[in-house]
Order: sequence, then structure tokens, then C-alpha cells
Amino acid sequence: MVTGVLAVALFGLLSAVFVTAGFGTSEGFPTGAITRSIGYAMFNLDAGTIDSEGFLVAFITIAIVLDAALDGAVMLAKREGEN
Repeated sequence: MVTGVLAVALFGLLSAVFVTAGFGTSEGFPTGAITRSIGYAMFNLDAGTIDSEGFLVAFITIAIVLDAALDGAVMLAKREGEN
């Protein structure tokens, strides 16, 4: 009984949040600036026309994780008799 009441209360709370949420006005971007700015943001360079955060640490972390996954896949794919 308590779980059902909590579920209904949570549903009501989330419904109220979503219904009353306001969105700002949308803004356009200059032509050709989006792709260039994404590249500059990825490598943490301050040359893009659109202000953004740097993603260099996230880029390097993803590269290391993907490299470890590839190494693990190669290790698992080797047969017992191979060196």
C-alpha cells in the first residue's frame, strides 16, 4: 500500500515539474559555425565562434577506455595455442 502511494506521489510530482517547465526561446547559429565549434571544443581550443566547454579530458578518457576494450577483445579472441 505504501509503495503504491509513493509511486502515485512521485508521478504527481514529476507530472507537475514537466507541465510547468518553461523553455527559453531558440536561437540560430551562423552557417558553418557549428561543426567548426564542435571540433574546437573537443580539443579545448578557444577559436570557435560559439562559446562552449572544453571536452579534452572526456575525449582522452573515451580513447583510453576504447583502447582497453579493443585490447581485451583481442586477448579473448586469441586461441590457447597461439602466442
